[in-house]
Amino acid sequence: MTDERMALLELIEKDAGGDLVRELLAFAAEQLMEWEVEAATGAPKGVRSPLRSAQRNGYRDRPWETRAGRIELAIPKLRKGSYFPSFLEPRRTAEKALAAVIQEAYVHGVSTRAVDDLVRAMGGSGVSKSQVSRLCSEIDERVGAFLNRPLEGHWPYLWLDATYLKTREGGRIVSQAVIVAVGVNGDGRREVLGVATGPSEAETFWTDFLRSLADRGLRGVKLIVADDHKGLRAAARRVFGAAQQRCRVHWMRNALAHVPAKSRAAVAAMLRTIFAQDSKADAEVQWETVADALREKQPKLGAMMDASRDDVLAYMTFPKEHWKQVASTNPLERLNKEIKRRADVVGIFPNETAVVRLVGALMLETNDEWAVARRYMSLETLARLLDTENVRLPPMAV
Repeated sequence: MTDERMALLELIEKDAGGDLVRELLAFAAEQLMEWEVEAATGAPKGVRSPLRSAQRNGYRDRPWETRAGRIELAIPKLRKGSYFPSFLEPRRTAEKALAAVIQEAYVHGVSTRAVDDLVRAMGGSGVSKSQVSRLCSEIDERVGAFLNRPLEGHWPYLWLDATYLKTREGGRIVSQAVIVAVGVNGDGRREVLGVATGPSEAETFWTDFLRSLADRGLRGVKLIVADDHKGLRAAARRVFGAAQQRCRVHWMRNALAHVPAKSRAAVAAMLRTIFAQDSKADAEVQWETVADALREKQPKLGAMMDASRDDVLAYMTFPKEHWKQVASTNPLERLNKEIKRRADVVGIFPNETAVVRLVGALMLETNDEWAVARRYMSLETLARLLDTENVRLPPMAV
């Protein structure tokens, strides 16, 4: 976006005062988006050109809060790649949250030297507790509204994964489990559904978290994809009664840990033949063949395979077009890497609230980016999955 175009937008918003200004601001935003999409696709709307690099694919509605009031934007979508208006500044909240957590650590005297240097570089040497409190309150309100929003419709797939961050608690440094839940709805869209923190991944912790999702309206869960946690498995059965997929990537790592280093490449190749099958029935037959072949030399691996077959192959019950996404927790890997990257800047969080503030802000903005990106799963393949749902009506009173 050019400086002149941004200046026009800022000038109109600065003098905001009525319906006319709101209409002018909406018009300016629409023109700015058209210019940006034209630059991104290489050609104006509706024009055939050999320079075109992407096709348009309709629009996505999104509210925009301004000083002139709320404006309903129609953000263009692309068939290949994604577009997000530059004037919405998608990373503003996360950067504010990071600054707030760093400053909070600083004023409480629990930060590392690296954090102290960062605060000074940000001009925060004179930061006060009241200033930090106001900044934190502003962010916590937005993050709280996002993490407690109602969940509508059906969510056939649910991914759960945990990472660990260091926090200060009672004068000690402890590891805090941070859980992120991501779901796909009947419209094929991904959303971050929730974030929770706790001292460990015990069954009670998982139960409370999953019940909180259900209380907010999470319905229609058919498959939960997660690592192998006994507490999670028990809680998921109790709350949702859905099928459970053990992360195939983590299972493979655990399986190869039972194999001598010199044999791992050969064993890994044998295990991959299982997942190359075209149907669950064929995969189960191949699983038994491979397990029998390995059992004599690798008895621990053989026993592990006997106990985990149904959990690792659960994803094959679902549409084949979804197998790549639902076989593992890989869709959450990027989120966890981003959480770790920001957490490394902080080092040690001053409290649990600061963890939720930063992680929640990151997830809020990730959710915004997903909202204007392509569908994660197609409507056609999801329709086949949702059509298999048996709807039971309650018996009529006599």
